[in-house]
Amino acid sequence: MSFNHFDDQGRAHMVDVSGKKFTERRARASAVVHLSPEILAKVLDHEVAKGDVLGVARLSAIAAVKKTPDLIPLAHPLAIHHVAVDFTHNASEGTIVAVCEVGAVERTGVEMEAMTGATVAALTVYDMCKGLDKGIHIGPVQLEYKSGGKSGTYERKLAGE
Repeated sequence: MSFNHFDDQGRAHMVDVSGKKFTERRARASAVVHLSPEILAKVLDHEVAKGDVLGVARLSAIAAVKKTPDLIPLAHPLAIHHVAVDFTHNASEGTIVAVCEVGAVERTGVEMEAMTGATVAALTVYDMCKGLDKGIHIGPVQLEYKSGGKSGTYERKLAGE
């Protein structure tokens, strides 16, 4: 297996995508935040002292998507055309799932942008709730879907599929 982020001497470099065609690219990623059912209830009822947890997490995810090439050294700066961030929750398990979807017409994929957005949304939930419980944790963070480009479409399969 070869890695295209290294030259023939093993030095890291940004992959040259200038010869690739612009195609529609989409990616969706998720990040799970594990907290107690009591804290989840406070988040959903807007009773966290720091404010609207999910509203702030949504905005931080959108900002993070746009900053991905500043955070991931070999990521390309992209013209992002769409970002959507949604949250689901499971009250009995005490989980919030941040889902970030990114779209662009570009020469390279938007998977890193979607992963960054989902991760920063989860980190924001943690930051806004950490005063209530230091035991909150995050994971997994994973790519759920991507389309466009030479490698085509990928969709994560659920266990047993």
